[in-house]
Amino acid sequence: MVHQLVFDSRKIESNDVFIAQKGVAVDGHLFIDKAISLGATTIVCETLPEVKKEGVTFVQVEDANLALAIMAANFYDNPSHKIPLIGITGTNGKTTIASLLYQLFKKAGYKVGLLSTVIIKVDETDFKATHTTPDSVSINKYLNAMIDAGVDYCFMEVSSHGIHQKRIAGLSFAGGIFTNLSLDHLDYHKTLAEYRDVKKQFFDTLPTAAFALTNIDDKNGSFMLQNTKARKKTYALKTVADYKSKIIEKQLSGTLINVAGTEVWTKLIGVFNMYNLTAIIATAELLSLDRLEVLTIVSQLESVSGRFENVVSNGGVTAIVDYAHTPDALKNVLETINDIRTGNENVLTVVGCGGDRDKLKRPKMAHIATQLSTQVIFTSDNPRTENPETILEEMESGVLPENEQKTVTISNRKQAIKTACKLAKTGDIILIAGKGHENYQEINGVRTHFDDLEEVRNCFNQLKK
Repeated sequence: MVHQLVFDSRKIESNDVFIAQKGVAVDGHLFIDKAISLGATTIVCETLPEVKKEGVTFVQVEDANLALAIMAANFYDNPSHKIPLIGITGTNGKTTIASLLYQLFKKAGYKVGLLSTVIIKVDETDFKATHTTPDSVSINKYLNAMIDAGVDYCFMEVSSHGIHQKRIAGLSFAGGIFTNLSLDHLDYHKTLAEYRDVKKQFFDTLPTAAFALTNIDDKNGSFMLQNTKARKKTYALKTVADYKSKIIEKQLSGTLINVAGTEVWTKLIGVFNMYNLTAIIATAELLSLDRLEVLTIVSQLESVSGRFENVVSNGGVTAIVDYAHTPDALKNVLETINDIRTGNENVLTVVGCGGDRDKLKRPKMAHIATQLSTQVIFTSDNPRTENPETILEEMESGVLPENEQKTVTISNRKQAIKTACKLAKTGDIILIAGKGHENYQEINGVRTHFDDLEEVRNCFNQLKK
């Protein structure tokens, strides 16, 4: 009798199956003996040990990641076959689309599940999220809990890491959504082409009964659909598409859009969010919701935590906290801010880049920030195990000579935010980019509490005194 499937030897209990995966940093094969000593009775591995312990069953597989995913699905009786599971992939917009679909379907009266970067929800019950796409065992465990809770639909972020590491293998998707593709995760995938091709694998494996919805305005949109067996559907703001929206009016308080001849006001802001909104309207219709009901609910949807989340000081300064941590996302947010400002306000951007991640985007993000802001404060994001000063120097290398006078570097993020608040005058806009919903900062591998929104609110309150 199998107790549970485990890939972390530290969590082994009696009668568990231990799956030895070859990870990016650690090889699980090194912990087979430890797993057995803790009670594992079955070992699934790619390479058999020279000495096999009596009474322990060894199963050799070609790909332990794939084996784990299929075993996890079977262990929980293939829950993805019993619930419409919609996967969202792309560089930017995954969290917003998944979270807004959760909101929309809840407001439409359904029980809904959510697997996202920010949080995992089994209808009304919340669980902490640790990865954009959880491990195979966790995915199936949560899906099984959703079945038990009577959930009608589940919306899930599908990351490139999750696809490449086979975490979503063994799952049956009722639909897939592609948002866009830009520079990200090249520390892992090495080239943009490889990153793109991994995303495409998700659509290649969608079943005939599923739908494949893609942003056709993105140059990679049609590429995602090339080999899919699923029903091909498109959405856009610019080109001809199955689902198209048009922006009528933009304000800091929201946006007026036209969807198939119907004008709808939304609290969401920015062109990038109108793509997200068009995707969720299309998805809702593809899942047979009534269009008029969908458009009515759209006007009630709230922005997602850490995604263009804003707070206004008593002195009339607006601070926007956004997760933008890629060049494209930062550009989108700053263009949105510049698009809705009257022209007299200053835009002060506080931005950093994460350590132990893609270094190529550091000078690019600094260049974008200085080109599209009145003033920029370079600061630490999550340095992780890297030297914060090295990261900042690599960012500074992307600043053009004519923009150097508008930049300042303050490594301490708390101090950087406080400085931006002190410099801002009535009407000015502060953008604090990179960490969004995260409530921690990781330095030298240690996480301490840090929340951008909390920090800027504290600054505004202090300045009020």
